[in-house]
Amino acid sequence: MKILVLQGSARKNGHTTALAQAFAEGAREAGHEVTVFDVASMDIHGCTGCEWCHIQGNGECIQKDDMQQIYPHYASADMIVLASPIYYGSFTGQLHCAIHRTYALEIPKACKKMAMILDSGSSGVYAAAERIYHGFLQGWYGVEDCGIFEYPGAAASSPQSLEEVRQFGRSL
Repeated sequence: MKILVLQGSARKNGHTTALAQAFAEGAREAGHEVTVFDVASMDIHGCTGCEWCHIQGNGECIQKDDMQQIYPHYASADMIVLASPIYYGSFTGQLHCAIHRTYALEIPKACKKMAMILDSGSSGVYAAAERIYHGFLQGWYGVEDCGIFEYPGAAASSPQSLEEVRQFGRSL
């Protein structure tokens, strides 16, 4: 299975990065092809809503930035995993930009599964990200929900949490 992980944390050694890497390790151990994009370190602009992609662009965005690296993986992914710390109740702005830029494309035909990995400094702050995620599952993609993994506070860096997402990757 081809798995695309869009990791939205700007902290290269932060909790989200460690959780996404642990998931990817487990999935690779199970024989899956995993591609992780650290979208916060990429040059990805927000969607301008110009509709060029649908009017003239034949599903291609007029903006030429680092999303060009992600689009082929997005189109062929059997599974998409969103990983982000929670900022002001939702994903990081960088991950939002990457998600919004997929508007130019059709629903990825290969995608059959989705999962989400979130961490935050406190518990109970995940509702907005969960709504967006469920919008993908039910409103756009109609794919299998493989789970939401939420790690508040110190749990985000615990060996147990890292092993939980690693095992999740192995179980696919």
